[in-house]
Amino acid sequence: MAERLSMNGRVEAAAQRGSHLQAAAQTPPRLGPPSAPPLPPKEGHQEGLVELPASFRELLTFFCTNATIHGTIRLVCSSRNRLKTTSWGLLSLGALVALCWQLGLLLEHHWHRPVLMAVSVHSERKLLPLVTLCDGNPRRPSLVLRHLELLDEFARENIDSLYKANFSKGRDALSAAVPRREPRFHLDREIRLQRLSHSGSRVRVGFRLCNSTGGDCFYRSYASGVAAVQDWYRFHYMDILALLPAAWEDGHGSQDGHFVLSCSYDGMDCQARQFRTFHHPTHGSCYTVDGVWTAQRPGITHGVGLILRVEQQPHLPLLSTRAGIKVMVHGRNHTPFLGHHSFSIRPGTEATVSIREDEVHRLGRPYSHCTSGGEGVEVELLHNTSYTRQACLVSCFQQLMVETCSCGYYLYPLPTGAEHCSSARHPAWGHCFYRLYQDLETHRLPCTSRCPRPCRESAFKLSTGTSRWPSAKSAGWTLAALGEQGLPRQSHRQRSNLAKINIVYQELNYRSVEEAPVYSVPQLLSAMGSLCSLWFGASVLSLLELLELLLDALALTLLLGGRWLHRVWFSWPRASSASGASNIKPEASHMPTPAGGTSDNLGPSGPHLPQMMLPGALERVSAEESWTGPRPLETLDT
Repeated sequence: MAERLSMNGRVEAAAQRGSHLQAAAQTPPRLGPPSAPPLPPKEGHQEGLVELPASFRELLTFFCTNATIHGTIRLVCSSRNRLKTTSWGLLSLGALVALCWQLGLLLEHHWHRPVLMAVSVHSERKLLPLVTLCDGNPRRPSLVLRHLELLDEFARENIDSLYKANFSKGRDALSAAVPRREPRFHLDREIRLQRLSHSGSRVRVGFRLCNSTGGDCFYRSYASGVAAVQDWYRFHYMDILALLPAAWEDGHGSQDGHFVLSCSYDGMDCQARQFRTFHHPTHGSCYTVDGVWTAQRPGITHGVGLILRVEQQPHLPLLSTRAGIKVMVHGRNHTPFLGHHSFSIRPGTEATVSIREDEVHRLGRPYSHCTSGGEGVEVELLHNTSYTRQACLVSCFQQLMVETCSCGYYLYPLPTGAEHCSSARHPAWGHCFYRLYQDLETHRLPCTSRCPRPCRESAFKLSTGTSRWPSAKSAGWTLAALGEQGLPRQSHRQRSNLAKINIVYQELNYRSVEEAPVYSVPQLLSAMGSLCSLWFGASVLSLLELLELLLDALALTLLLGGRWLHRVWFSWPRASSASGASNIKPEASHMPTPAGGTSDNLGPSGPHLPQMMLPGALERVSAEESWTGPRPLETLDT
């Protein structure tokens, strides 16, 4: 019995060994290294220089757990509660949308470049600005007296036809000393004053202008008949003055005599070198008080005092209708534009002009369009003075007129090589001039954009007070004393030929108005940091953590993509050679040894492919998957 059991056990053991050998013979050898259990980590293991998680889930979990941004940890700590996880996910997404919206509004406001006006008050001694005065009596140039006489006769005909007014007595007085000769130029009698179509209940007056061919005509109309007569007369007057030679323009500055009877500053008389004289074609004889005076104290006794002779000469009664002195206060080395920034002093009065100065400092690009000393301005200044916007506008208009009309307006300086407009040389120039002037008035010319404001300029705020001067009690001796200084002795109405003006600083304090950006770069960063802290409690380091997350995600994407490409590339030769491997029978020498060793001989599927050495984290990820256990092997049909 015992022998039978022993025999049966040996038979069963032999059968089991035979079945194991048969299974081993039927199973083809596996390519690559044999499977082995994962090695336990060694003690004292140190992290590499660059290590990445094995998956995106692990990467996101690590970030949410360790980031300094508020609310991210709630996305992983309550992962078992889907309601809380969803709620905190929606809250985080809403906070992100609100943050992006407010950052967009902040950046849009910053890109508009808003500025703040900071006003500060300073107290120091200031130089008195320049003062230009004109008597309003333009003279008749002797070279064109006969032309002006013809113009006066034509003006009388136009005014008589419109208003039935008679100026024959004044005209005869003016033309008595002028020998009548044939004029050397043609007066365009087609440009005459006329009543235009009614606009409602008001009658407009103007004149008609046409181009050289007569195909393009328009009316220059005015609501005021006085303005129409003056503008019409000024147009013909400039046409005549354009016939004067350039040498005469430079040599007629002081031929009208002095109208400044006395001048004093701080109780001392002015010197002759402290005046500059010139003659303006429409404003008459002009003086510029150009003394280098520093205001020591405010008040009338510490300013400039002038006594002026105000005479109404009937030289050009249609050109000048005011009685008084034109005054303009302007900066040093600036051209006085009396038609834009002047005021008038009435005869028989004493006027006290108080000055308050404001300094304006602009930032320039990109906050505002300004220039420092005319730098970067496309327009070449025709005045030999410092840059002002009015001088730039005048120069721009004159250059456009020379380009468009082939001549320049007489009141403005000429560019090099140009000449003044005159009907004798440029017929129908008035049509071109008024067309261009209308475009300037309606801001259709590019001069406004070509002439920026100065980045730094001084603005003078004036306040004027007047009183009757001299008074009735002091008129006798005052007029007698002034008569010895050049005042003509006339009738008892001599007071109407006098005026007194005092120019003083109202206070020595001046205001400085400086532009400052609403958002400078530090202020913009501070505002952005405040928004990030409000919605996420984030800081600059939190943004660096986000940047690290993005870089890690990018690196992990590249590594996993490279591993996938590596697996696809090395699996393709095995699949292509599978069809020919069915005819190859495995030999005993090709099979693995019972001890688990491997052979270097060829396997049934072809030559053994060497294992690729993957760098860094890719090698680690590939190794972890290769040691997780044996893969299911492909079976070949025999």
